[in-house]
Order: sequence, then C-alpha cells, then structure tokens
Amino acid sequence: ALNCVANGKIIQKEIFKNVWIQPASGDAGGALGGALSAYYQHLQRPRVIEKSVEKDMMRGSFLGPKYSEEEAIDMLRKFDARYHRYEKESDLLDLISDKLASGSVVGWHQGRMEFGPRSLGGRSILGDARSQEMQTNINLKIKYRESFRPFAPSILSEKVNEYFDINCNSPYMLVVAPIDKQVRLKPNAESDSLFGIDKLKVTRSKIPAVTHVDYSARLQTVHKETNTRFHGLLRHFYKKTNCPVLVNTSFNVRGEPIVCTPEDSYRCFMRTEMDLLVVGDLVLYKNEQPKFKDKSIWQQEFKLD
Repeated sequence: ALNCVANGKIIQKEIFKNVWIQPASGDAGGALGGALSAYYQHLQRPRVIEKSVEKDMMRGSFLGPKYSEEEAIDMLRKFDARYHRYEKESDLLDLISDKLASGSVVGWHQGRMEFGPRSLGGRSILGDARSQEMQTNINLKIKYRESFRPFAPSILSEKVNEYFDINCNSPYMLVVAPIDKQVRLKPNAESDSLFGIDKLKVTRSKIPAVTHVDYSARLQTVHKETNTRFHGLLRHFYKKTNCPVLVNTSFNVRGEPIVCTPEDSYRCFMRTEMDLLVVGDLVLYKNEQPKFKDKSIWQQEFKLD
C-alpha cells in the first residue's frame, strides 16, 4: 500500500466508492495493528465505526512526540541559539510565507511528529513549488543526494482539483496523480532531443519543483481540520502568490531518520544550507546563529543510494 503509483491507478479506475490507505502501511503499521488487536480483542472494547466515509479516524496521523516551548528553548540553549518568538500566529505565517515566496528553504517543526514514512507538515522541509531551481537546491544543498530526486507537493485540500486530476483526498502523501492539463506547460521542440538530467530539467508545469517527467506528482492534500497551522501557512502563501502548493520533503538528510526533537531539528538546520528554522512559534535565521561546533560533514558520512 506504500506503492503510490499503484494507489493512484486504483483510484483512477473508480473501482471503489472510497479508497483509504493506512499511512504507515509498512512494517511500522504492525505496532498500530497490535494496539488495535489488544484494545478490541483482549480488552473487548466496543468498536465505533464512523459512518461518514469523509471522516478520517487517523486525524492526520500525528501520533508522535510533541515538545513544549519551554522544552524547545532548553534544547536550543545548549547551542546558544538565537531565535525570535511570535505572539500572533498570523504574524508568524505572514513572515514565513513571505520568506518561502522569495526563495528561502524553511525547516518546519510543528506539534506532534508524523506516524508513517512521510513528512506531512509536522517535521518538514518546505520550499516554493514554482521555482525551477528549488528541486536541485534542496537535493544538493540540504538532502545531499542526486539533483534529479523528485519532491512532493503539499496543496490546500480545497484547491486540489485546480492542480491535479484526482477525485479524492491524499492526506498521507500515498497517491500519485497527474498534473492537471491547465497547469502543464508545453515543452519546446528542442526538449524532445534531450536525454537524462537535461531532459529532467525541462520546465513542464507552473509548479516545476514537484512535477515528474511524466507530468505526475505524489501529492499531499492539507486539511484545516487535521493540520491547522500548515493549512494556514499554505493559505497565506496562496494569498501572496496565487499558488496553493509548496514543496514538502522530510526533515532530514540522506541516510538519517526524520528529525524528532527540537535539538534534532537545530542540528539538521545548522549542518545544511537551510535558510530558516521554525520550531513552534520560534523563528531562527541561519545568519544569526553562532558558529556550529559539529565539524562532521554529512555529505561524506553516507554513500549515495
């Protein structure tokens, strides 16, 4: 069920009225199965089935650890980190959407960590999907991997049909869908003769940073009910740019797990070329931070896949 292309094809065939995919449909999902089995079979608790197929009982899959602002500040003090605190959420989202629109790459650490293999706006690295250079920049300067690796788009759920040919939600980034034809750009005749990396660099849509060579993308629909702050950020970005889509990739580098604690996030932020880090209501600028003492070089720690 983690085969996003197959999932997309099943949905396109309209075999079923509704398709829901458990967000940790790999080995990690066994933990959830064990818990449910004990709860309903051993403890004999009553099963409550939500009648509405639109209701997602996983509630965004944010089941991991959450850290208070006090805990975050204590962790950041270890590094003498400098931060700005924003009292109003609207001011925070206005600032970060401005930075994203101007090309900054943002580390986004919010609330509980996601359960499953995808970063869904709890521990994410974000960028402007309209940027032709964003894919290469994040791959080479932050993820430290091959420049052609594709990224996923996160989109306001209410705008998904304007950008993708899909008739359902994809809250867990487990469905590949075609880019809508009105969003696609027709390559020039010269691009037909290109090969390999050069062919991949051809601009194919209005959101080139998340458009695969076959005009598809593995998308995440962001919902206000389950991911309020990330939805708010996308909404602010949309108001500024008329684009409801951001690049969303996991907050880590090649060979490392996704960050969990504020300390993890700060280390990843300082050891890569991210521009800003947002931890809850705290904003950290790279150029304001003291020199990072960790001398290890991530680019050399792990071999490429």
